[in-house]
Amino acid sequence: MGPRPRALLFDVFGTVVDWHGSVAREVRRIGRDHGVRANLVPLLARFGLRLSAREVTELNGIWHRLAPWPDSARGLGLLKRRFVIGSLSNGNMALLIDLAKFGRLPWDCVLSAELFRHYKPDREVYLGAAKMLAMPPRDVMLVAAHKDDLAAARRCGFQTAFVKRPFEFGRKAPRDVEPDPRSTFNAGDFIALAGQLGA
Repeated sequence: MGPRPRALLFDVFGTVVDWHGSVAREVRRIGRDHGVRANLVPLLARFGLRLSAREVTELNGIWHRLAPWPDSARGLGLLKRRFVIGSLSNGNMALLIDLAKFGRLPWDCVLSAELFRHYKPDREVYLGAAKMLAMPPRDVMLVAAHKDDLAAARRCGFQTAFVKRPFEFGRKAPRDVEPDPRSTFNAGDFIALAGQLGA
């Protein structure tokens, strides 16, 4: 293991926020308002159920109000004491700022692939983020629940930390949460990662 990183950049969707759970809760809420008890999305197409313009806006807007995982805000706060922390997501800047405000995510910086006119896993995103931080890639760690994202970051010289998020796609579709032997760190959540990093 090399030197400790100076900055930690986090994938957001699935790693920091529970996108599936948040969207499912909103769909269930709208379904209850219409007297629907089953999954709303297939019912909309099947039965021609119409939502009001307000409901469509609310449903689309849920992406700006995704709930963080229970450990996210506290774990990020612990990590922020020792490291520069920020997002590194394919989400656009406005969306990432809204998520940070909604979830009280204590970022030092919000970095979006939009800034680099590329999307992860393009190397321009990772190398551009390191350049914006005025750090060599070896001093930056990507924290993610997605092994393909971590592999792309490693190819650019980043350190990596795999964080388990077994229910990113809901309880009926658990994810691969086996430790990633190629990652510098493997943790069950951000609080555990903070402990491993001495934060």
